[in-house]
Amino acid sequence: MSDDSGTDGASDADAAESGAERADGDASVDERVESMYRDLAATAERPVNRESSAYLGEAEAVARDLHERAASREVVRERAGHVVRLLDSIEGTGDDAADGRVASARATAAELAGAEATSREDDS
Repeated sequence: MSDDSGTDGASDADAAESGAERADGDASVDERVESMYRDLAATAERPVNRESSAYLGEAEAVARDLHERAASREVVRERAGHVVRLLDSIEGTGDDAADGRVASARATAAELAGAEATSREDDS
């Protein structure tokens, strides 16, 4: 596998962790993944109820993995679908701001789960 990113010494892990580089440059999918992740990460700072917290933590972990690592279209769809299922288990967090973030993340995850967009493949 060759690295044409032009990072001159920066490791692939550093590029993936920063979320700044993707193998195929699909900004639209990357932006949606980042948005989903940021919405879920923001809920960690909110006073959510205990039941919701467990689902949010797992959904955030899945979203963080997608945000930090390049993935094929199939993997993005599968993991985004998992995020949707987790968030569908939440009936309310007990915090209006968190509820808004959950709704936004759920909508984005649903788009990604059904997206026909160009994949973010790391198979080059």
